[in-house]
Amino acid sequence: MRNSQQYYEPYGGGDTYVDLHNAETVAHGVYGPPGTGGAPYGPPYDDTYRPAYEAPRPTEPFLPQQGAPVPAGAGAGAGVGRRAAHRRRARVTQRPDSPVRRLLPQALVVAFLAGGTTAFVAEDKAVELTVDGRSRTLHTFADDVTELLADEGVPVGAHDVVAPAPGTDLASGDEIEVRYGRPVRLTLDGRRHQLWTTARTVEAALEQFGVRADGAYLSLARTRRIGREGLALDVRTERSVTVLADGRARTIRTNVATVREAVEAAGITLRGEDTTSVAPGSFPRDGQTVTVLRITGSKEVSEEPIPFEVRRTDDPTLFRGTELVERAGQPGLRRITYSLRTVNGVRQKPRRLSTELVREARTQVVKVGTKPLPTSMGAADGLNWRGLAACESGGRPDAVDPSGTYGGLYQFDNRTWHSLGGKGRPQDAPASEQTYRAKKLYVRRGTTPWPHCGARLHS
Repeated sequence: MRNSQQYYEPYGGGDTYVDLHNAETVAHGVYGPPGTGGAPYGPPYDDTYRPAYEAPRPTEPFLPQQGAPVPAGAGAGAGVGRRAAHRRRARVTQRPDSPVRRLLPQALVVAFLAGGTTAFVAEDKAVELTVDGRSRTLHTFADDVTELLADEGVPVGAHDVVAPAPGTDLASGDEIEVRYGRPVRLTLDGRRHQLWTTARTVEAALEQFGVRADGAYLSLARTRRIGREGLALDVRTERSVTVLADGRARTIRTNVATVREAVEAAGITLRGEDTTSVAPGSFPRDGQTVTVLRITGSKEVSEEPIPFEVRRTDDPTLFRGTELVERAGQPGLRRITYSLRTVNGVRQKPRRLSTELVREARTQVVKVGTKPLPTSMGAADGLNWRGLAACESGGRPDAVDPSGTYGGLYQFDNRTWHSLGGKGRPQDAPASEQTYRAKKLYVRRGTTPWPHCGARLHS
């Protein structure tokens, strides 16, 4: 068996073997029979085959380089050979299996990878992220601020501040800052507020709230740092307060917490029952005027009667219109203590301090007649008219009351006396006529005309 690296060439009437490793490289399109022309191949001839992707090209004469020597014995045939060689070299560069064509796909792959790397690098952004005062520079592929914060695990709440705002597009070199909100329980000039701040110190928070801290009282130092958990802060700003006392006005600037302290800061002392026009424990407001009240006082005790009640009960044994006091009432008694004060020399209305019951009132019981009135004066003959006269006039027929309105035994007024048929004045009539007219009145109205002494008729 022949060596696999040799090739059998059946030209020249004999067997010729060509060493494939050491054989001469012939240009594409040049062939000749072996053994001619002093070479393994005969005189060259054109290869008329062209691949479909190659367009026919016109034959150009070979022009030697200007100034190049021409070898001896070279003629027209030599020129043709040079032109053929030129065409062969041109075709070598266009053969599908040439080294250039084999390297072209690799070059395309490298160019593609290079373009991808460029795009990859272009997506990478170098930004500076500051979270609550701590800064760091990082590389990110995030498109906007929201995506960056999510990638970095930075939560954002309703009271937090992000600059630039979430959703803003990112570019290399951008600076993003996150400031966390902190709760502040602020008591400002006595009024409580629940606020949020992104400041990290008390001084910065007051500036953010717009609170004037010059001359103010602060429960915490201005340099005190505010943690994420927040803090409670009491602030009393400097205010102008005017104090009127003893006929003189004093205006001071102070940051005290109560009116009493403001009065003391004005150099005024409260003694005994002295007080102020506003509550001493209240917060003094800016521009407020406080009047000091000088008070002197004493106590006064007085006794007052308590009226008794009257309870009436029906009595069928008494004629209608007759009332009989079964038990007299008695008023009660209470003792009241009053406070007497003078404010800045002016006496005030007494103020009740206490009440003490000395004696309870006793109820008066009265019997009220329900028996029908008599139809004749004879029914009234058995009544105690002497007792009624003694109660009304002391038993004197000519008696007249101090006002001169009532007269006689039973104290008739002139109008009633005339309605009963009497003439003149009742005190001028005989005692018997007066008793007759009295019985007639009783038949009409019972004991009603004698509210205080009528009960004597039944005694």
